[in-house]
Amino acid sequence: MKYLAKTQVNKEAELVSNKYKSWDSLVKIIYTIALAVFLYSCQSGKSEPTDTPTAGKVNIVVDESFQQLFDTEIYTFQALYKNAQITAFYLPEKDAIQLLLKDSCKVAVMCRDITSDERKQFEKANIFPISTKIAEDAIAFVVNNENKDTTMTIEKLKSIFLGKDSLWKQINKESELGKINIIFDNNGSANTSYLKDSLLQGAAFSNKIFAVKSNPEVIDYVSKNKNALGVLSVNWISDTDDPIAQDFLKKIKVLGIAKDKFSKPLKPYQAYIKTKEYPFTRSVFMINRQTRAGLGMGFVSFLAGEKGQIMILKAGLVPSISPVRVVEINTK
Repeated sequence: MKYLAKTQVNKEAELVSNKYKSWDSLVKIIYTIALAVFLYSCQSGKSEPTDTPTAGKVNIVVDESFQQLFDTEIYTFQALYKNAQITAFYLPEKDAIQLLLKDSCKVAVMCRDITSDERKQFEKANIFPISTKIAEDAIAFVVNNENKDTTMTIEKLKSIFLGKDSLWKQINKESELGKINIIFDNNGSANTSYLKDSLLQGAAFSNKIFAVKSNPEVIDYVSKNKNALGVLSVNWISDTDDPIAQDFLKKIKVLGIAKDKFSKPLKPYQAYIKTKEYPFTRSVFMINRQTRAGLGMGFVSFLAGEKGQIMILKAGLVPSISPVRVVEINTK
């Protein structure tokens, strides 16, 4: 009888033990599920992107050379897509890559594609930017309205920028005021780096060269100093319908540039940029680090699309994709 009683007690104890073990397992399962849900909700709350190709907010950085064009492009895009907000920072080219790497902006507009070394920097950060060519632009050389020199060869320009040639031929011969003063828009601008690479093949500029802060300041300086030689993006003076561009053109003269002394001097008109007969043409790229379908990609697509390319054409630049124009011909 004692044995049976003991056995019965053991069985009851085992049942109680199993009951608590089952309860403990159930608690552990519930805890695990709750923890998983909590962690997922935390990850979901980690600033998930909310922008789409036509809505939301995005920051872009644009070389100051293209402020005229991009002010118009952004205004038009936002007029078409009321829920889109694009904030553009107009800065020198040298700042654009760093802002992209730091994710301070999603898109950069530059007068060149990113280099292989720059692309490696992005890839180290697990970023794979997409480059889209949107236009052909040009460098314009401008002088004071009183300057009688209206043309120049590439060799002459090179000599001036190297500091080997420092006098105008026809103005103020009787005084030292005939010395050429070269003025850039910004030390780190696309205009500076482009001429250093294309005209001087990497050689150093003359120490007589100085810079202001913007293309309009270049125009203002040249208009007030008859010995100045200004360097600016043609975008600031190429739109024949823009009152700002027309006002600028009244203040200065654009030099015609010849490839050599036997060639015809050409100004940076649209046709000569298109054929590359004008010597100082360059491509305009939009670099997009937002490889998903966000507002950055949507804006790049707009610029590369028909509406954006027509606006580039109107601005006096050359679109990378010629807009289609349908012409109906009546044969009757």
